[in-house]
Formats: sequence, C-alpha cells, structure tokens
Amino acid sequence: MRQAGRYLPEYRELRKAHSFVEMCTQPDLAVEVSLQPFRRFAFDAVVVFYDILFLVEAMGAPLKFTDDGPVFLEPVRGDDDLKALHEPDVRSADPQKGTGAVCETIRRLRETLPPEIAVLGFAGAPFTLAAYLVEGSFQRSGDRIRRLINEEPAFVRSLLERLARATAEYLCAQVEAGADAVQLFDTWAGVLGRDAFREFALPYESTVLGAVATKGVHSILYVNGCSHIVEDMGTSGATVLSLDWRQDLGEARRRVGQGIALQGNLDPAALFQPPEGVRRSALCSMEGLRGDPGHIFNLGHGILPETPIASVEALLEAVRGESR
Repeated sequence: MRQAGRYLPEYRELRKAHSFVEMCTQPDLAVEVSLQPFRRFAFDAVVVFYDILFLVEAMGAPLKFTDDGPVFLEPVRGDDDLKALHEPDVRSADPQKGTGAVCETIRRLRETLPPEIAVLGFAGAPFTLAAYLVEGSFQRSGDRIRRLINEEPAFVRSLLERLARATAEYLCAQVEAGADAVQLFDTWAGVLGRDAFREFALPYESTVLGAVATKGVHSILYVNGCSHIVEDMGTSGATVLSLDWRQDLGEARRRVGQGIALQGNLDPAALFQPPEGVRRSALCSMEGLRGDPGHIFNLGHGILPETPIASVEALLEAVRGESR
C-alpha cells in the first residue's frame, strides 16, 4: 500500500527538485517514482504513482495541494456546484489534458516492466471522492458528508452517480492503457454505518467495478475501517477485498466465503519494530490464511513516511520465505 513515497531516500532526493503535482503529472517523473520501490524491493506488482483527486480536478473542481494536504477551493455543497462539474477527459493522448498523464504513465510502465510483473492502476471510489468534494479539506470525522446525507440525500445521490460514471470510465481507460488490475479505494466509506454504506457507497462501488469487469481484469476494493461491512464488500463485484489491520483475515474468509481473494493486512505501524518483531508480526498476520490460495499479502493501509528500510526488507524476507 502506497509503495512509493517519503520512506524512500531516492524519492526524497527527487522531491527536492519537483513538487508533488509535477511528480504525478509529468510521466517521466511519475514512471521514475513508480519504479523506485520495484528496483529496490522487486515487488510482484508496480502501483502507478498518481493521486485519486486528480480525476475530480479534471471534472472542473479547483484543487490545491498544501503542506496540510489537498484542498478543494470550491467545495461542492449545492446544485449549482454540482452543475459546474463536467465529464472528464479520461482518454486524452495529451498528458497535459484530463487524466492523460496517468494513462501515459501506465503505458510506459507496461512497456518497461517484464510481463510477469503486474501494473496496478487505481482510483478513489465515488463516496470517498464525494467526501473530499463536500468537505473541501477532509476532516477525519467526516461530519459534513454524513450530515449532508441526512439533510440532502437526493443531492448526495446525484453527486455519487456523476462520480461513479466518471470513475468507471477512468478505470476502464487505465486498463486500456495497460493496467493488469485496478484498485478502488473507498478510504472514507468506513465512517458510514452499515445501512448508510449499503445506500451511499456500495451501489456506486458496484457501478464502477461492474464496468471494470467488462474489461476482463481483476479489481481490488479497499475500505479503511471495514470490519462492520466485510460481507457487504463481498457483494460489490470486486475480485479482491483489501482489508485493514483491524480485521482478522481468517475471520474475513469465514464471513465472505471462497471465490474472492483477500489482500492485507499488516498494521503499517508494525514496521517500526526491530526487524525480528516485523517478521513475527508478518507471520502472525498471515496465519489466519495459511494454505489459502487466495491471499495477497499487503499492509492494511499506506506505508508511513518514516518507515525504516530495514523493516521493509525484513517484512519481505518473512513473507517470501513463508510463501515458498
């Protein structure tokens, strides 16, 4: 989860000369950053370097990245705001238009990497994108989007429908560019209760994942804080469920049954232990699915910026040894 980034010294060196936006939207830089973790650790897949919010910017929502995180300068909270959003150009051959940069980066990665190494694309799920748009800058409680669901449910549904159509086209464009599988991140849907999740997140996830399925590739659904909705996630149409560290993997298998792969789910904070502790934690995380053919090991959320390189090396040694 979040392969590239501030825990890598080579990333930090490149970041001194370029802004985050430049590194995402200039394919030469994005390819380099995407490949840095693969060169160092030889992962089984390479995740394209980009940000989930660029799709919404391409729909006409002014976006600024600050030291405190991304900020939408014109939050979407009413019908006039919604009307200002337009269909994004997701298939532009020009990296400077729409989401052309991510598709060009995926094309170059697929051409560069050997065929046995998967290229993973991704997008934010409609509810998570809506939460960012409504909040402006996301407050961790998600109070504003949950309030709006209750005050103006019809407006929220209209926003979600528009985002679902755009996200479906966006991920299909990534597959056409060469992505072997795509990930849908509903990072903020975990703030919803089960009934609200079923009404305001799950149907729109299913719209996106259904479109991806027509392309014949695998899809991964991640919801942070998902332990109360695992069964519902299993009905989304994803072929892989990515789980955070709060959910025991063995229990998740019992809850969703066979026929769907599980990805996860070591707590990223566990990588701050000494190497031997990291190894023990990795093996403990894997224990619940020992012998299960449908387990992709991963972290349960994004790797943290200060993570020691030695911990990542210890983690990979443990997982690869166990896999053999």
